[in-house]
Amino acid sequence: MIYYIIKVAISATLIVAISEVSKKSSLIGGILASIPIVSVLAMIWLYIETKDVTKISQFSTSVFWMVIPSLGLFIILPILLRMKLNFYLALSLASGVTVLLYYLMIALLAKFGIEI
Repeated sequence: MIYYIIKVAISATLIVAISEVSKKSSLIGGILASIPIVSVLAMIWLYIETKDVTKISQFSTSVFWMVIPSLGLFIILPILLRMKLNFYLALSLASGVTVLLYYLMIALLAKFGIEI
């Protein structure tokens, strides 16, 4: 149980730290957020729990392929916000489009025989 509390505490601390830094500098916050901290932590937790490097390799490959459609969120959200849409509506729409892009990426990869 203590292990899960530590995992949650470290993960939450990073998210809070990035949001606090972003208040002062969107550039530094953006740099910190763009570092795949969550993915690296997930790989560390996965390794500690399973010691299975095959699982980590598969996870890393999946993250690589899913980063591409996730970029849609960061393109669409600022466009919608510049259009003066309500933040929550813009975030919801951008997230919905991102889910659609995930689906399309998975279908495209399957078409080329790439299994993730």
